[in-house]
Amino acid sequence: MAHIDYFLATISPNCYFAGTRPAEVAARHGATLTYRPLDIMALFSRTGGVPPGQRHPSRQEYRLMEIERTGRNLGMPVHLKPTHWPTNPAPSSYAVIAAQKEGGGDLAALVASLTRACWAEQKDIADDGVIKACLEEAGFDPGLADSGLLSGAMAYEANLEDAVNAGVFGAPFFVTDDGARFWGQDRIEDLDRHLGGQL
Repeated sequence: MAHIDYFLATISPNCYFAGTRPAEVAARHGATLTYRPLDIMALFSRTGGVPPGQRHPSRQEYRLMEIERTGRNLGMPVHLKPTHWPTNPAPSSYAVIAAQKEGGGDLAALVASLTRACWAEQKDIADDGVIKACLEEAGFDPGLADSGLLSGAMAYEANLEDAVNAGVFGAPFFVTDDGARFWGQDRIEDLDRHLGGQL
């Protein structure tokens, strides 16, 4: 059985655009999928990247064009400059980690809900109430937002270290158990083809 590590950032617009497609691809191929939320800003600094706000103006402008275009292509509403961005991604990431450990709900829906809250609904995903609502919407106990904070912090840090060691430098980033790597929501189709032996 194939396995996919999905390195993600809950504040990433491209993780929002990925939606539930990673889980759908995994299910289509009978693959297991582990969600690995991480600190994307720390990942940038560790791997030679630059946070969006520190990039050259031409790169910042093009990033916004791409976000708008991608939203239109996928039919997904998006705010180019969300009210609560950037925000602290740790609390929402801890919630994903806790939910994955606990089970019983829909992880793909949880990640989609959190990223949508940030990029389409103008909500602060560092806010406890927002996180609990997303957990409940995805079929998880909202109390998970208050539990496992220490273990969540440890896993969050471990995900960053594992990402750097695996050659990950952005999000969404998919690493299969045979060492194949795919960066970006626009590479999910390639991941699908790889798992199907077509690429």
